[in-house]
Amino acid sequence: MTATARSRLGVIFFTVLIDLIGFGIVLPILPMYAQRFGAQGIGYGALVFVFSAMQFLATGLLGRLSDRVGRRPILLTTMVLNAAGYVLFALAPSYAALFVARVISGLASGNISAAQAYVADITPPAERARGMGTIGAAFGIGFVVGPLLGGLADHYLGHLAPGLIAAGLSVINFCSASLVLRESLAPEHRTTRPLLDFGHLGDALARKQLRPLMLVWLLAPFAFAGYTVALPLHVTKTFGWGAKELGWLFVVIGVIAAVVQGLVFGRLERRVGARTLLVVGLFGMAVSIAAVPYATSSFLVYAWTVPLAFANSLFAPAASGLVSVYADPTEQGTILGAAQAFAALGRSLGPLAAGWAYDGLGQRPAFLVAGSVMLLGVLVSLELPGEKQPA
Repeated sequence: MTATARSRLGVIFFTVLIDLIGFGIVLPILPMYAQRFGAQGIGYGALVFVFSAMQFLATGLLGRLSDRVGRRPILLTTMVLNAAGYVLFALAPSYAALFVARVISGLASGNISAAQAYVADITPPAERARGMGTIGAAFGIGFVVGPLLGGLADHYLGHLAPGLIAAGLSVINFCSASLVLRESLAPEHRTTRPLLDFGHLGDALARKQLRPLMLVWLLAPFAFAGYTVALPLHVTKTFGWGAKELGWLFVVIGVIAAVVQGLVFGRLERRVGARTLLVVGLFGMAVSIAAVPYATSSFLVYAWTVPLAFANSLFAPAASGLVSVYADPTEQGTILGAAQAFAALGRSLGPLAAGWAYDGLGQRPAFLVAGSVMLLGVLVSLELPGEKQPA
């Protein structure tokens, strides 16, 4: 890879890193922001829902739009949107303004598809996996750094600091990208496919062999996203947690995910297979989520977070790997895209359901609903056929 390509890949890495840091910064402070404007469970859930819903729509839309107009304008525009969204988040005078800020940030976060396409454009086939791994590394680092930065900044610098820090990082990102990133998509390679097309979702769900896997991709994110809404509401009310404590909790989740997926998963998968790890991961998350509302101290909340994060770190790569097992080699991208779309749909609807359950049923039932949905995922996963080698 040339020095120019490496510098451009570095900017893409920074772009995705800023997106994930910005997303992570918000995690520990969003519940307090929502409650400051009088939002209850459903109001907080709606803020989480709208971000994921906009990301779900924007990922496909911006990816296809980048095939038409090029990657550079999409990436630069979303960097500006990111900065605007975080400024509005920091200065929001009302719940409505906070909601609009999450809409803007969700739309801007859909630039991951354009970023991945840029990497594919500038890397030769032999180095493409390593290039995509760079994006994966940005995800991992951002999810650890973001919550820690958000929790500590809010605690020590005040409520305005996290949003303004995220906005400042987006501005720096825009300036560096403007100088370094050249357009990567040649005019002769541009296409005019429909901007929104969800036909692949129905096609994947209609196939008997793939249906259980697609349903798992919907149910697990639904339940886990619901848990991430119920948890802050529960611990702030029961144990008086603030942004700092929530920030450290998400750091624990991120660190465990990095260790398990980087060092442990591969060895376990070779011994027992991805299907077994998928089932074990789903069951472990179901038990851990259901146990959290019965924790009698902050220490026990952190303690139950460890098996939850470990189980989630088994589930995620196993679910991705099984796509290559059950899908034909000629349709890997299409089926993985369908799986990611189902996951985004689950992340969108889960927070609304958890917020409704928290308000209407109470604290413990909200967790039990999320745990029950995860347990349903276990039952569905048992319908997966035995693993076969790809053709």
